[in-house]
Amino acid sequence: MLIETIDQDIKKAMLAKEEARLRGLRAIKSALLLARTEKGASENISEETELKVLQKLIKQRKESAEIYQSQNRDDLYRIEKEEMQVIEVYLPQQMGREEIAAYLQEVIKKTGATSVKDMGKIMGTANKELAGKADGKTISEIVKQLLQ
Repeated sequence: MLIETIDQDIKKAMLAKEEARLRGLRAIKSALLLARTEKGASENISEETELKVLQKLIKQRKESAEIYQSQNRDDLYRIEKEEMQVIEVYLPQQMGREEIAAYLQEVIKKTGATSVKDMGKIMGTANKELAGKADGKTISEIVKQLLQ
């Protein structure tokens, strides 16, 4: 399980006195523990839930980094980027835009989608299949381009 790996990595980071890595790992552990204690969640969370948690953490850090950069707060921007790099290590290899587009073209063929009105069908399938490999915003952008 991911939480056990995170615990081991926290110990290593503490011994090596890697502050940035430690911050990122603690954020992951906190989010996973929170997901574990949510209403309706079981003691052990699924791999899919772990991926969603990690993606949410990445998204939060990207948004914060953009805000800090626009406000010329390089100190805070750097912290967000460092934590993002730590979290990304635990996500599967991200797909490129070309790979995502090729996959989505296949889904469009299978579902028979012809217009943006059919976007919901494609997004449901794509988000399930590409969980952890691509973010929803990128998938959405590519689907819109393909259905125009």
